Amino acid sequence: MVRALTICVAVALLAAACGPPGPKTYSEAKVRACLVGEHLHVGPPPKSDFIASTALGGAFHVRFRDNSVTVSFGSNPKNASGLDAGYRSVRAKNVGIDDVLRTQGNAVMLWHAHPSDGELGEIQNCLK
Repeated sequence: MVRALTICVAVALLAAACGPPGPKTYSEAKVRACLVGEHLHVGPPPKSDFIASTALGGAFHVRFRDNSVTVSFGSNPKNASGLDAGYRSVRAKNVGIDDVLRTQGNAVMLWHAHPSDGELGEIQNCLK
């Protein structure tokens, strides 16, 4: 009985130490390759985008027919939070930043205009 209780406690402690998996970390090169494979125009981020230029995991710009997005990658999700905060701190007061800024794992997406479901889906389908 004591042995069974000891085993149960050990298993519970091990499970608690592992915890749920953290946010996903994406590779800039893999996401870029996926988007190019979808026949989207992928290039460097705009030179005026200082925040993207500081992204430790890299960044690129994707053009759609009527919209565009700069995708910046933090080295990890915590680093991506810093990119997100940077964009929020330099936004114009008349810009609804929540409408054009999205963070998923270590990827931060800054859209030129509110993305359509199709545009957002194209990017999210490549975040694997």
